[in-house]
Amino acid sequence: MSSGYDAIVVGGGIVGCACAYYLSQSFKRVLVIEPGPIGGGATAAGMGHIVVMDDSPAQFALTRYSQLLWNELYSQMPSTCEVRETGTMWVAADDEEFSHVEGKRRFYEANGVKAEVLDAQSLHSAEPNLKEGMVGGLRIPGDSVIYPIAAAGWLLDEAKRNGAEVRQGKSVSKLDGHSVELQDGSRIESDYVVNAAGGHAPDLNPGLAIEPRKGHLVITDRYPGFVHHQLIELGYLKSAHEMSSESVAFNAQPRATGQLLLGSSRQFVGWNSEIDRKLVAKMVQRAALYMPGITDLQGIRIWTGFRATTPNKLPIIGPMATDPTILIAAGHEGLGITTSVATGRLIADFATGAKSQIDHSPFLPGSSKHA
Repeated sequence: MSSGYDAIVVGGGIVGCACAYYLSQSFKRVLVIEPGPIGGGATAAGMGHIVVMDDSPAQFALTRYSQLLWNELYSQMPSTCEVRETGTMWVAADDEEFSHVEGKRRFYEANGVKAEVLDAQSLHSAEPNLKEGMVGGLRIPGDSVIYPIAAAGWLLDEAKRNGAEVRQGKSVSKLDGHSVELQDGSRIESDYVVNAAGGHAPDLNPGLAIEPRKGHLVITDRYPGFVHHQLIELGYLKSAHEMSSESVAFNAQPRATGQLLLGSSRQFVGWNSEIDRKLVAKMVQRAALYMPGITDLQGIRIWTGFRATTPNKLPIIGPMATDPTILIAAGHEGLGITTSVATGRLIADFATGAKSQIDHSPFLPGSSKHA
């Protein structure tokens, strides 16, 4: 045992805060180090959609497990976290897309997730502002929406109630399994170190297959009732998995404020955070194909953020093979808000030796999935 902390979490985004939350339930000495505001990076740029995804068995297992964990936490969370059970509506624009809906429904239902197929008339009744002619959709009523920054802050506050400490305004320059070195040269000892630095995780553990992928979001003025569900085009996954230089897809979310949050875009441009007006225009044009009335809404802010992307779109969670006291919790792409609590739970399982509730092997650093 070291003379310092039981665990140090490097990174105060929602993933790092979730790690601290669960670690603090077993360890008395947990430290979170964050150079900027809590939840001020990718967390602040995210939509806050808690969604079960079925692109792969591993992705489904992680997102479903995390959704169930979030559902357990909702009753404890303050109103500032803006928890809303909007459900997700996957929209089919044509017959080809609609042909996949029934298979998607069967998969969800077989794995304990309620799902409902809507024909064109039912879809229009549920979302009147969708363009007429949409063929149908798939509604997943159990999905929800939260305000990511507030949720991250709450998780960290709960960790602090358990005795965790936070050091903001400090940057980690190096780490190993038993200590971190800050930029001022000082060292802090620990039994475990968790790298939850998102897109910057490879700076601390070179060789991690993670790179930043920029996204844009637009938020409108208040238009209560314009959208009722989180709306996503059924072609979203194809767009999300394209490794081209840029792509856009329709993704619209009703906020508790009555505003509409509109996405999504993806770009590989390094850490260039400038707003790409042409790409935003493409994103809005894509949305207008599904909801023509969107062009009449007043946008009040545009911002960018960076998803921490891995080649196979699965996060890296667990101990390094070279040093099992270094735990990685990074590379969540666009599902960091959803999977943050499952990641935190898995990290705590690794640190305490507890049996994990899902198969963690697809997420391990150096696994064949990440090779």
